[in-house]
This record gives sequence, structure tokens and C-alpha cells, in this order.
Amino acid sequence: MTIESMFDKNPKRIFADRVQAAEMLNQKLVQYHDRENVIVLGIPRGGVVLADELASQLNAEMDIMLTRKIGAPHNPELAVGAVTEDGKLYLDDSIVTALGLSHSYIDREKKRQLEQIHQRKDRYRAVLSKRSLRDKQVILTDDGVATGSTMQAAIWAVIAEFPRQVILAVPVASDDALKQLARDVDEVVCLSAPAQFGAISQFYRDFEQVDDQQVIKLLQKHTKIKAHD
Repeated sequence: MTIESMFDKNPKRIFADRVQAAEMLNQKLVQYHDRENVIVLGIPRGGVVLADELASQLNAEMDIMLTRKIGAPHNPELAVGAVTEDGKLYLDDSIVTALGLSHSYIDREKKRQLEQIHQRKDRYRAVLSKRSLRDKQVILTDDGVATGSTMQAAIWAVIAEFPRQVILAVPVASDDALKQLARDVDEVVCLSAPAQFGAISQFYRDFEQVDDQQVIKLLQKHTKIKAHD
């Protein structure tokens, strides 16, 4: 399958809100309905809304991906690596070498990003414990992808946990970012990938900020589902 056939380049698609976007993504993920070992990961905060809806529709597990990118000096949107909630560091050695990044810079950025992760981890993991990704079919989602750096960091973190398959599923993404991300995943599902891309919010009529309380409420819902199972 060519990269171009993986997604729709319709530049005019506008979603009512994150829930509708997830419902439309669900229609492209029917092959994962009611399958064992499928888990949907959302990137906080907006991506958790989509992950909740997708997991409910697919009858799958749901979790969050707490990771932060290590950005390049003077170009923080360029991901040179990622740090995960358990403190593991993953680097793109080719970029690190090309930029001549020092160990002290990497260590300093790792510490700074871990501080951000721990602020959310303390709140979120008190509600929903981390799920194992080993041998799982992982569907990774967010409400959109602009530069791709945050999603790239998340993909690296997922791959490091030895899943069986990684599926990137997003409502909208920039054409360039999606082509880059497609190299590291097994499948891409994207509803709109316009060549001209501004802010993610322009593709939603309702793009209200998602706060921690909303995320916690969604995590509590899936904690109850897991307990019931």
C-alpha cells in the first residue's frame, strides 16, 4: 500500500467536535471491533476524548500515552527523541549526531520534560493504572497532527514496549507530517490530510480546551469498565 492510499486529502473536512471525529474514525477501524488485545491510546488532553470514544465503539481497552518530546535547540518542534512516564529515554541517533547535541543538553531536557510528565502522571495514574502494550494491537490517536513532533515521540514510546502492531488514527493531519509518521507505524488512518495546514482548531467547529477534570472523568469510566470485566 502506498502512503497516498492510506488517507483522504480532502482539505475541506470540518468536524463538529472531537466526539464526531472519533465516530468517523471508528467507521474506518471496523476490522478492530471486538478483537482481543486491541488497546486505544490517547495523547492528553484532547486525544483522550477520541480514545474514549474509539475504545467504547471498538469494545477495546483504553489508556493514555504520557510522553514528551525532546526538542532540538532553537527548534523545539523538531523531535530529537522522547521521554516516557517511566523515565526511559529514546533518541533518534541520526538527528542527535547531525545536530551535535551534547549529553548535558539531552540530560537537561530529559529532566525538564519528566517534570511535566510527572505533574500529569500523579493525577492520571491515581485513576487508571498503566496498561501493558506488549503483543497488543495499539491504536494511537490525537485530535490532530500539525508538525508531528508530539506524535513522533508517542510512536517511539509505543514501539519501545513491543506491541504486535501500531495503528496511527487521527481525524486530520498535515500532509508532510503524516508521510513522516507513516514510516514508523504499521497502518495509518486519517480522514483529512490537506497540503495547506494551519492550526488543528480550524478543522473543528467546537474545539474547546479539555481540562484535567474531563480527562480524569474519562479515565474513571474505563477503570470501571476494566473492573467489571
